[in-house]
Amino acid sequence: MDPLDAVWHLGNLFLPAWGVAALMAVALKLIWREAVSGMSWRTLALWGGLGGTLGVAAALMLTGGDGTMAGYGLMLLGVTAAQWGVSWKR
Repeated sequence: MDPLDAVWHLGNLFLPAWGVAALMAVALKLIWREAVSGMSWRTLALWGGLGGTLGVAAALMLTGGDGTMAGYGLMLLGVTAAQWGVSWKR
């Protein structure tokens, strides 16, 4: 595997977490306007993406592979917990 393939593999591994985090940040801004009024959607997406990345890393350690339902569940749990924690703090 050459370095470009490695970059593509890592990008495809973590891109779902960042995509879900961005979509959830937009949904938070639309649905719970008052609760997250002082935060930008970028802040919510950043924290959600970091939480989702940790969820994907935990899934890799626990299941030994990518693409399992448990792995996607951990990714969603990481995104949700991070965005909830940041918005709850306000």
